[in-house]
Amino acid sequence: MNTLESKLSLVGLTKSYASSIPPAVDRLDMDVEDGHLVALLGPSGCGKTTTLRMVAGLLDPSAGRIMVDGQNITNTPVHKRGMGMVFQSYALFPHMNVAENVSFGLQMRKRPKQDQERLVQQALEMVQLDHLAKRRTKALSGGQQQRIALARALVVEPTLLLLDEPLSNLDAKLRETMRTEIRQIQQRTGATTLFVTHDQDEALDMADRIAVMNGGLIEQFGSPRDIYERPRTRFVANFIGRANLIQASIDAEGEDQGEGLVQYQISVADHGRFLAVGEPGMAGTTRHVLVRPHRLRAGPSGSDAEGLRGSVESTSYTGDSISYRVRVGEDLFTAEMLTAGQDQLRVGDEAAVSWKASDALVLPEEVS
Repeated sequence: MNTLESKLSLVGLTKSYASSIPPAVDRLDMDVEDGHLVALLGPSGCGKTTTLRMVAGLLDPSAGRIMVDGQNITNTPVHKRGMGMVFQSYALFPHMNVAENVSFGLQMRKRPKQDQERLVQQALEMVQLDHLAKRRTKALSGGQQQRIALARALVVEPTLLLLDEPLSNLDAKLRETMRTEIRQIQQRTGATTLFVTHDQDEALDMADRIAVMNGGLIEQFGSPRDIYERPRTRFVANFIGRANLIQASIDAEGEDQGEGLVQYQISVADHGRFLAVGEPGMAGTTRHVLVRPHRLRAGPSGSDAEGLRGSVESTSYTGDSISYRVRVGEDLFTAEMLTAGQDQLRVGDEAAVSWKASDALVLPEEVS
């Protein structure tokens, strides 16, 4: 870890509330590069909001350090950290109009009145709400309130922008629109951003890097593509996207497949031997093999059909795609396929499921 080159570095960051329960955040190490948007992603109770609040100065760590631009700010009061934060509730002042809400942080910093007016105008133009400067916040829609909260956080030119699930109160369609807008604003301003979410689509769509958290720990930290295509644990594979996980014996290691992967021959109990890819050095162990539903093929089980044979337990039609859940012995496989040109299977039909070797990934985490 090179804290001198990182905008934000968390070093052994820990938050414990009682010795009788596990820490809410446990010895967390993470670097956030200047100008990047990093998502803290995980289920409720995993420690992501606790981490964000320690970075903001709203909670005191039990141990560890918080470094910004190479300076230790662990004990710096919240009002001296120079950070901007957008809360889940937006926390706008209902007795103030839009411009007054946005200028609040500038007033607290005692910026000259002329500077305040200029910066507020620029911030409102940035979020495309300058025409609503005199309107009361309670008269705004949810999406407009969210953008005002973002403008208020950015107008002070923060050292870090902290977003605590700011889209959770919006409907599904507006969430999709707003996550695009937030990402565009963040890229235009170059604001280094830490973003808390439990929504995997938000993290994959918006972030430069994702920290997947579980039980106060970071299970994996990497680019959205790495997190989705190369999960390192069963938890990450299940939490990011949908997953077919097959317990297999990893037999012989084969040829190099590029990108740090080799081909393996695997044995699946009661199903035979197949091919998959994974990192070198896992032969002779028992691991989970991941196949994403959209990379699994399901078709009629004829005499010459390839793959595992089973029966269709359920189907789900969504217009562009159709999902099949196919029972093969004790295992249940989900296949998601485009509807165009496909012979649709029905519940109760015999079916064969199969995959390409390159679409099956052996997870590094060993089955205990």
